[in-house]
Amino acid sequence: MKQVTILVPSGYANLASIVGTFQILTRANEYWQKIGNKSMMEVRIAGFVSELKLDGGFFSIFPIDLNEVESTDLVIIPSVSHEYDRVIRENAALISWIRGQYKDGAEIASICTGAFLLAATGLLEGKACSTHWNAAAAFRRLFPNVTLHTDQLLTAGLGIYTNGGAYSFLNLVLFLVEKYFDRATAVFCSKVFQIDMDRTSQSPFFIFQAQKAHGDELISKAQTYIEENLTQKISFEQIASELAISRRNFDRRFIKATGNTPLEYMQRVKVEVAKSNLEKGRKSVFEIMDEVGYADDKSFREVFKKISGLSPLEYRAKYNKNASQMSDPSRLD
Repeated sequence: MKQVTILVPSGYANLASIVGTFQILTRANEYWQKIGNKSMMEVRIAGFVSELKLDGGFFSIFPIDLNEVESTDLVIIPSVSHEYDRVIRENAALISWIRGQYKDGAEIASICTGAFLLAATGLLEGKACSTHWNAAAAFRRLFPNVTLHTDQLLTAGLGIYTNGGAYSFLNLVLFLVEKYFDRATAVFCSKVFQIDMDRTSQSPFFIFQAQKAHGDELISKAQTYIEENLTQKISFEQIASELAISRRNFDRRFIKATGNTPLEYMQRVKVEVAKSNLEKGRKSVFEIMDEVGYADDKSFREVFKKISGLSPLEYRAKYNKNASQMSDPSRLD
C-alpha cells in the first residue's frame, strides 16, 4: 500500500489545497476498494508544527508529527504564503526532510507556490516546473537555474510533479489519481468532485508531454522511437542495445524518467492515439486498432479499457460528437 504524506509547513498553507487533495485521494481509494481492489494508499497530513491556525483563526490544522513518518511513497506540498524568503527560512527542517525522502525513492508533488519549498531542496536545479503566474518574478529571482513554465498547467518528470496555481491543483490531483490508480478512477473523481478533466491547456497527449520533461536524453530517444513506430513490433531489448545500455538499466532509467515501464508507456501512447482518432475521425475501430499496431481485437479492447475505463465503442459514443451518425460494424465492446 502506498503511503502519501500531505505536508503542513510552518507559517501558512492554503487550506483548500490540503483539504481538497486529502478528500480526492481518500475518495479515490474508497472507490478503488468498492470495485473489488485492495486499498491502494494511506493518506496522512503531517508537519513539524503541532497546530497551524489559518484565515484569521477560523480554521486550524492538527497534523501528525512528521518525525513519526519514517518513509513515504508520495509527498505533496501545498500552496504556501507569498512571503517566500520567510517561508523558506522558517521551513529549513521541512525542506531537508523533503530532499531526504526523494533521495530514498519518494515522488514529490507541489501545488501552486509550494514549488518554492520544492525548489529550495535543490531537486529542481536544471529542471522545469510550474507555479502560479503571479509568483513568477519572485521564483525566477530565487531560483534562476530552474526553468519556469507558467503557461503549463502541470509539469512532470523524474518523479517530481508541479502545477500552476489556484484551483488548478485539482487537475494535478486527478493526474496523480490516474497515475496511482487508473483512468477509470480519475474519471469517477472528476464526476464526483465536478472537475473538468479537459482543461484547454491540456492536450490529449499531455501526460506524455509531461513525461518528457525529465532531462534524460537517452530515454527521450527511446520515447520518440516508440511514438514513431506504433505499427511495428517493438523490441525493448533492441532499443536498449542500440542505445548502448543494458536492458536492466534501460528499464530502471525509463521508469525513473517517466513513471511507467517501457511496455506501459507504449500501451498508453497507443491508446492515446486511438482515443484521438475515436474522438475526431470516422474510421472503424478495426482500422484504428490496426493503425496503432494491434492485430488482436481482444488484446486491444482489454488494454484500451484498462487505461481509459471504457471500451472503444463506449469511448467513441461519449466523446465523438458525430457518434450517433456513425455505423461501426466492428463491435469491440
